[in-house]
Amino acid sequence: MFKIEENVRLKKTVNQAIWKKLAVFFAFQLVFSAVTMPLLVFYGPFENIKTALVGTSINTFKAQWIARMFLSDEAINRILGNTIVMEDEFENDFEPDAAKIKIPKNLSDKIEIFNIDGGDFKGKLMIVHDSTRVVTGYSSKLPKPGDPKDTVVSGEMTSSIAKRAGAIAAINAGGFMDLEWTGTGGAPTGFIISDGKVIFDQMKDENIKQDTAAFTKEGMLIVGKHSIAQLKKYGVKEAVSFGPPLIVNGKPTIKSGDGGWGIAPRTAIGQRADGAVLMLVIDGRRLGSLGATLRDLQDILLQYKAVNAVNLDGGSSSTMYFNGKVINNPSDVLGERTVPSVFMVMPDKGERK
Repeated sequence: MFKIEENVRLKKTVNQAIWKKLAVFFAFQLVFSAVTMPLLVFYGPFENIKTALVGTSINTFKAQWIARMFLSDEAINRILGNTIVMEDEFENDFEPDAAKIKIPKNLSDKIEIFNIDGGDFKGKLMIVHDSTRVVTGYSSKLPKPGDPKDTVVSGEMTSSIAKRAGAIAAINAGGFMDLEWTGTGGAPTGFIISDGKVIFDQMKDENIKQDTAAFTKEGMLIVGKHSIAQLKKYGVKEAVSFGPPLIVNGKPTIKSGDGGWGIAPRTAIGQRADGAVLMLVIDGRRLGSLGATLRDLQDILLQYKAVNAVNLDGGSSSTMYFNGKVINNPSDVLGERTVPSVFMVMPDKGERK
């Protein structure tokens, strides 16, 4: 009996030793992987993976520290340098070319929705055949001139802005500064123009050129770098400031690489030669849809015959609303994120602002 008990204790001791060794081994593997994997990714030979991860990190506000922990600004610029949108090449071509867009006199009220499947990402494409129905919506809680410094400002959900305006459809539009990590959408970047009026101008200078997504009163989409003063001369009625442009007067801006912004949920807007507006939202940061690159957006919009197109705010903001509900899957765990501005589709001319 004594020998049996000794054998049992011995076996227990041996088993405990084995489990301790296994625990130490796995702990070592975890630590080793945690240390070496970033080094392999950021300094290894896998250029496509490196470019995608660096772009995703740098263009995700709360994740910029990841790339900057391992790379200098010079190294980051070098990695992304061959993949960025070639805006400089189009500096003299941003002038709107009205000949590229032929808006018919008899406009259709048709709105079409298509499912987009890129393999590792999914999304929705809305085609609005009457571009004059597209207007800018914005949060009712944005800062106004003369507001006290302690005034509470915030964005609103895309669906809320659309419902308040009586819109049939909407996508998120302009960006905002993530002050104190709150992410409320209450501090817009750039400008917002609605019904021909400048609602917000961060720069407080109408002669500064900024990335633009704008519609003239005739319904033509203008993209690229423009000042508010220029937009007024073009007869712009609705606009936000965001970018980069993806297609300018029929020419794609990304000639090589993926655009340099990595993989993320995305929103974009474009226009075909017949005036129809293309509203594109790609889901991301979830199983089944990791997100898309700027090049992916450009390729999809080219496939659907866009003549002009521009990237809008993405990430957790990417939202598409249609007929009373959100029809995509926003990446934020809480659902829709509050944003400062949207592009929305009004039901008919009589109900517009």
